[in-house]
Amino acid sequence: MSWIEEVEVSEADGNLAELYAQLEKQRGKVSNILKVHSLNPAALGNHLDLYMTLMFGKSGLSRMEREAIAVVVSADNECEYCVNHHIESLRHYIDDEETLNMLATADGLETLEPRLSNIVRHAEKLTSAPGAMTESDLGELRAEGLSDKDILDLTLIVGYFNFVNRIAMGLGVDFSAAELSGYHNE
Repeated sequence: MSWIEEVEVSEADGNLAELYAQLEKQRGKVSNILKVHSLNPAALGNHLDLYMTLMFGKSGLSRMEREAIAVVVSADNECEYCVNHHIESLRHYIDDEETLNMLATADGLETLEPRLSNIVRHAEKLTSAPGAMTESDLGELRAEGLSDKDILDLTLIVGYFNFVNRIAMGLGVDFSAAELSGYHNE
């Protein structure tokens, strides 16, 4: 649910019904952050394509690293919706509550293993102080083995989550325990 009108899955027709069916097939259900786009199916389709490319497409960044970026950016932006969704996905890759808590609060990131620490601290800086970014910031990522394509992917994921956090918070997208779990391809 959100603060604006939404078309329910059972009421959708045309292109929106096709997009909903695709989401249910790929992910098992339609998340509220995507349902909030229901009044603009073209935007929903484009949003979904970008999300799937960034989070599931071929990349030198692991799925765990991509989910960690999502959580840290969302924590920095105070987006409870995205923190809660993506911390659930991270639980498939990280079985340490202390590490999960550090990521979910964007606190203590410097104590993580070096590659992950550099990735998420870069994501946090780009989120909180984009004007302070310099070319030298990329050196730490390259030292951890990230290629320029990986750095591009990291930057795109940071930009994407800053974008989606504002959609969630700006439209009051809410979540429930049932919505947080049970997605395919987590």
